[in-house]
Amino acid sequence: MSEPPQDATRPMPVVDTEKHPGTDQHSPPTAQQPALSPDAHGSGRFWSARRVPSAIVALLTLGGAGLLLYDVVAVRTGHPAMYWRRELARQLAERHLDDIPVLAGAAFVTALGLWLILLALTPGLRNLLPMLRPRYDVRAALTRDAAAQVLRDRAVEVSGVREARVKMRRRRADVRVISHFRDPAEVRGDLDTALAGAVTDLGMVRRPKLSVRLRGPGKKG
Repeated sequence: MSEPPQDATRPMPVVDTEKHPGTDQHSPPTAQQPALSPDAHGSGRFWSARRVPSAIVALLTLGGAGLLLYDVVAVRTGHPAMYWRRELARQLAERHLDDIPVLAGAAFVTALGLWLILLALTPGLRNLLPMLRPRYDVRAALTRDAAAQVLRDRAVEVSGVREARVKMRRRRADVRVISHFRDPAEVRGDLDTALAGAVTDLGMVRRPKLSVRLRGPGKKG
């Protein structure tokens, strides 16, 4: 198996540096700040800021609270309540709990609340694959496209591989390879070895399982 060229272009990982007081980022690891071994685990996935959902919820809450506060102040000063509040009070007083509109509204509010809870409890950023941490103040991740490109480049370096396609998932890498001019069994053996080494070299916290499918170029005519 040929080694990858030294000047090959490799995708750059996403790096997040956590600064700690009194710690020089360029200094070698000391007894107070030991370096992690290659087998160390990372710190988990990167969390999304959820700016768009947070902004939407904040705007809706602010608008609803402001409108309700305006109506309450208007009633306290002797003005009649707004039509929407009078109509809402009448509907709530007349409709039963088993009415279809009431059940539909309750289902919508429940679904919205579950969605917000899901956003709060899940990290998001599924496109980033966390990598092992060489130091305690450094976090890094590869995008799925970058990891797939590395696996594809390593696959096409195998002798007998004409074309390779890689689809990267969080826990599995689907590799589709078209071979030519070599025994498929030999190509498969070299391919498994090359891809296993590539997965190790990626340095990801959770190594993806390889799903490799090899087929010939097909018949001409």
